[in-house]
Amino acid sequence: MANDSGKAGPLSQQQIITDKKSLTNNHSDTETNHCSNTEMNHHSHTTDFVPIDTCLDELNQLNTGLQEEVVQIDEPSPGGNGEWKEEVEVAYRVDETPPFGLCLLLAFQHYISMFIATLTIPILLAPVICMDADNVGKSEITGTLFVASGVITLLQTSIGIRLPIVQAGTFALLVPTLSYFNLPEWKCPSNIVTLDSVNQTIDFGNETSYIIAGSEEHKEIWKSRLREIQGSIMCAALFEIFLGASGIVGKMLRFVGPLSIFPTVTLLGLSLFRSAAAMAAKHWWICGATILLMMAFSQYLHRFSIPCGFYSRSTGCRKQRFPIFKMFPIILAIVIMWIICVILTETGVFPDAPDQSGYAARTDLRLDAIYSSPWFRIPYPGQWGMPTVSLSALCALLSGVLATTVESVGDYHACAKLAGAPPPPLHAVNRGILIEGIGTFLDGLVGTGNGTTSTSINVGVVGITKVGSRRVIQISAVFMVLFGVFTKFGALFITIPDPIIGGAFFILFGMIVAVGISSLQHVDMNSGRNLFIIGFSLFTGLAVPQWMLANPAAIQTGNKTIDNVFTVLLSTGMFVGGFIGFVLDNSIAGTIEERGLLYWKNMRRSAEKSHSSRYLKERLSATYNLPFMDKVLNRFRVLRNLPFCHTYADSEIAESSSCCFRNTAGCCVMRQKATQQNRLTEDS
Repeated sequence: MANDSGKAGPLSQQQIITDKKSLTNNHSDTETNHCSNTEMNHHSHTTDFVPIDTCLDELNQLNTGLQEEVVQIDEPSPGGNGEWKEEVEVAYRVDETPPFGLCLLLAFQHYISMFIATLTIPILLAPVICMDADNVGKSEITGTLFVASGVITLLQTSIGIRLPIVQAGTFALLVPTLSYFNLPEWKCPSNIVTLDSVNQTIDFGNETSYIIAGSEEHKEIWKSRLREIQGSIMCAALFEIFLGASGIVGKMLRFVGPLSIFPTVTLLGLSLFRSAAAMAAKHWWICGATILLMMAFSQYLHRFSIPCGFYSRSTGCRKQRFPIFKMFPIILAIVIMWIICVILTETGVFPDAPDQSGYAARTDLRLDAIYSSPWFRIPYPGQWGMPTVSLSALCALLSGVLATTVESVGDYHACAKLAGAPPPPLHAVNRGILIEGIGTFLDGLVGTGNGTTSTSINVGVVGITKVGSRRVIQISAVFMVLFGVFTKFGALFITIPDPIIGGAFFILFGMIVAVGISSLQHVDMNSGRNLFIIGFSLFTGLAVPQWMLANPAAIQTGNKTIDNVFTVLLSTGMFVGGFIGFVLDNSIAGTIEERGLLYWKNMRRSAEKSHSSRYLKERLSATYNLPFMDKVLNRFRVLRNLPFCHTYADSEIAESSSCCFRNTAGCCVMRQKATQQNRLTEDS
């Protein structure tokens, strides 16, 4: 009991049990302190400190079981009582580096994994910006996209989220771009022709005029369209930078649930089916064979491993089975069908007349991209000219930025789990979104025609290989930059026949649709409320853009700019469906469990609990702390208040610990607030 002088009296059994519960359940009321015996004696007369000797004297009078229980509170084992424990056993952690040879192999694997998805973007973008016939221009914009992706990946893994995650182009910004260039004023001229298809007897100075593909006149046509989207992407990136720098990402996600994510992501994949069908229709047999190979490798043969030879200095030559079908199903299928098309082209099976069926499957249609492209080309800001801004394009791109932000937050948590890292704290998530915004701004500055986001494909590779090393991703980023600068390498892949690319589209876009559907796994599908929102948002997201496509001049407000804004927004299915889903989900009454938000709420609470317990401090520091910045952030404490730039170990872990830690002198001191100590002693 408390005496008149305010000293704490002997602790009773009930008080110790109460104190035990307080220690385990209320981290905010307890802290740890390291001291020497002199410091302990100096503070023993205050209500803020209780010497451990006093606790031990009282504990000796109790049974051994209770004593062991209290010792467990003081020194818990990893993984117990809310302590974080690695969910996935990995071969290399985030801050570890594999041997050099293995590191190069793993890095190249990540590069190959993101290659096809990234290559898809300039292939789809080229027709709407009138670049389709300029193969050299395609190789240049492809190289620019890879260089930008490599630089942004280096930034993200160094000063961003610092997880082993790759940054690449995003379909969420491609879809609004395609909708914008479908406006009547951006229709491509009909007189763009290739030099080979023009009759050499025609006098170009006469009545009929042609624009030769690859000429300066033709380049100015597609460069003007790239400049138009460049400026809009840069402005949209400023919004993403604001989301990360202000720290409102966490608050925003409270209102964006599965019923908003489902129509956005699902319609993103469905809106690209026309492009897939158009390429596949050029030769259905080649496309079908490509799909069958991808299906066989990824679904039927993924459990089979191929014996491969490896060499290392320590073990010499050895045989090891490698799951090649599981890791490279798309690449293997494309390479095999590409070789088949080369053989069929050289043997004359495919016709050489453009009007005959099968001509589009030839592999020699774009060889000029290899011959005419320079060996090396370094992208630079403003390489296509001074960027311009369109309000209608900007509004459409903002919806894409929101979609990429939500997608990236999910990728961060998935990557942390698969890499054996702690769940990312909020400041690391904010920093990751901030770097993605800066990356998208860089994309707009150099003119990739697209933005950046985290790639789910490479997150899956981390889970397959059990290698979470960020050094592997950084070397992969170096590959992106080197091969992007080496222009002829990008030009080589421009020669892949369209039917093969169409087959890859069927698989990739289908997976995007499946990811959107999978977001409903925690939603109550027996709820009439949810069924209404799902059906209405999806159907409207399909119907309205189709109507706008058939009636491009339907919006007539008297102001052309406003007309274009509404036309582009209503032509973008992911915006229409996502907006309707968001409004209905937040306006129609429903429980958080019914809406599918309970799972995310529990996940956030679990992460907060593990962060506020006696955490693996060195794992958090090694994974998320900014390199070489600890001393700076500790000296200038004002920086620690920024939502994206404070050292997690000093500000969160040390203050939230509730246990006794022994110092070199063997002393252990428990510090408590005076109000809590007085309450406990009065209760006893």
